[in-house]
Amino acid sequence: MSLHIGAKDGEIADRILLPGDPLRAKWVAENFLENPMQYNSVRNMFGFTGTYKGERVSVQGTGMGVPSISIYVHELFAEYQVQRAIRIGTCGAIQDETKVGDLILAMSASTDSAVNRRATNGLDYAPHADFHLLSAAYQAAKRLNSSVGLHVGGVSSMDQFYDTTDALEKLRTYNVLALEMEASALYTLAARFKRQALAVLTVSDHVITHEAMDATARERTLKEMVEVGLEALIS
Repeated sequence: MSLHIGAKDGEIADRILLPGDPLRAKWVAENFLENPMQYNSVRNMFGFTGTYKGERVSVQGTGMGVPSISIYVHELFAEYQVQRAIRIGTCGAIQDETKVGDLILAMSASTDSAVNRRATNGLDYAPHADFHLLSAAYQAAKRLNSSVGLHVGGVSSMDQFYDTTDALEKLRTYNVLALEMEASALYTLAARFKRQALAVLTVSDHVITHEAMDATARERTLKEMVEVGLEALIS
């Protein structure tokens, strides 16, 4: 049992989905997993383990931002020996070709957070996804015949949700597809612990056009995101 996860040894699978919202973790468990068992309610950051297509899989909420996901992923890797971790979450698109409702597989994750520089003594470390999981997710998205657009490329994990700097235009210039808040930390910890990690993201809004997803579209596209993540986990 770790400080922030109340699971006993063996209660967490070695493959896990990581939504930021703990209620989304509950929704995934209830709608996609067979015989889900709740193993964590510490700070209401829910975690569940069940099976998907006969394979044992867990889902754990992580909260928002680099510091929060860093706590949970560190404990999952160090204390519970999780081997594969896929973040499932939303992001804000910043390129013209990334539309609301599209799916983004984050090949790399830049960041303005000081956490990575602190971990590498000031180096501009470039965290990236595991190739096997990235390839598996791409094939799964194609196989599921998703009606949404599919993109593979870089995202940026930003510390401030309401950013007032000119960073946005710089990121657009360097072809960053979208903004989110956690993938960089996940990828860095996966590299440190020699584990596999990926972020599968749904574009919930467009930062430039201010277009946003309605409730119906959100439910449909989040379902596709979860399915892609699960298929990649068990690949």
